[in-house]
Amino acid sequence: GPAGFYAAEHLFRQDGLTVEIDLFDRLPTPFGLVRYGVAPDHQKIKTVTKAFDRIAQHPGLRFFGHVEFGRHFTLDDALAHYHQIIYTSGAQTDRQMNIPGEELPGSHAATEFVAWYNGHPDYRDCQFDLSGERVVVVGMGNVAVDVARMLCRTPAELAQTDIADYALDALANSNVREVYILGRRGPAQAAFTTPEAKELGELAGADVAVLPAEAELDLLSQQALERNQDRASLKKVELLQAYARRQPTNRRRLTIRFLISPVEILGNGRVEGVRLVKNELYATEAGTLRPRATHVFEEMPANLLFRSVGYRGVPLPGVPFHQKWGVILNEQGRVIDPDTQRPVVGQYAAGWIKRGPSGVIGTNKPDAVETVTCM
Repeated sequence: GPAGFYAAEHLFRQDGLTVEIDLFDRLPTPFGLVRYGVAPDHQKIKTVTKAFDRIAQHPGLRFFGHVEFGRHFTLDDALAHYHQIIYTSGAQTDRQMNIPGEELPGSHAATEFVAWYNGHPDYRDCQFDLSGERVVVVGMGNVAVDVARMLCRTPAELAQTDIADYALDALANSNVREVYILGRRGPAQAAFTTPEAKELGELAGADVAVLPAEAELDLLSQQALERNQDRASLKKVELLQAYARRQPTNRRRLTIRFLISPVEILGNGRVEGVRLVKNELYATEAGTLRPRATHVFEEMPANLLFRSVGYRGVPLPGVPFHQKWGVILNEQGRVIDPDTQRPVVGQYAAGWIKRGPSGVIGTNKPDAVETVTCM
């Protein structure tokens, strides 16, 4: 993925140092989440692979696909044949909500859906029942917005992307008419970016809506925005409040709900709805705004639910791992022995497996540079 290529690039740039790098990946193709995680209608973001192609042409780099660490190629193998190892395996699984009904058919991780429509070989045979009219997406990050947007795109819009053919056929025949994005905090705390929010308002065949009452900021959020004067957050709030004033014109509607959390997925044999609790914000001792449940509940019918509440790293055989954080135990990219709290000689990490699932693709560049500097 990006972290691996950025690390290779910085290593090759070192004056007076001859470096030979072998990149191993479990999948047959490189580029990680750029290939399998970025939405098909975001082609501009995917152009970063041109830079990775240039790095791959360096005579000191070789790529080996279809090689799984711990199965085809072990830590002992790596230690026997290489001076240094960098783990850049990303965050491969999703976090769960841990609520009743989460295991019902029709309840999925958003990561599965994203990988499916991007043609990931592990997920091409997944089945998503798009025969119902209402879908709920839990989460306020860019991935949640991607999923909602792809569900609302017209067949003509989708046909212009690099979506997998089987996914294009399925979405073109979808009966979905209503998509809800649910966030546990308010408009000012929404994790998606302003460009992502703006894009929702430009869908050819769907209206974007926000409930007027939920678009209004509570007092704590108002005070926080006034203190921080974060222009991006201010612009995002203004945009969301403008959506609350829009009148519908299309058959499909995408509604963004705030200050609401699922407490149970309802259904007899499959997803039929979700029970929600209304939240309120409070200030922690550190000054951050956190949601807490009130005693106000509602039930929302739904035929399909996607959770997008975060990614999580997977342990690699023999490599120190922090279970709670879901990352390789490290300091600035140096892998740390949990017993001695000392660096493990010759082993490093970069990207999401190092710092957790945060930032955009470009965030991996300084992250990789930090690791290579330690090397």
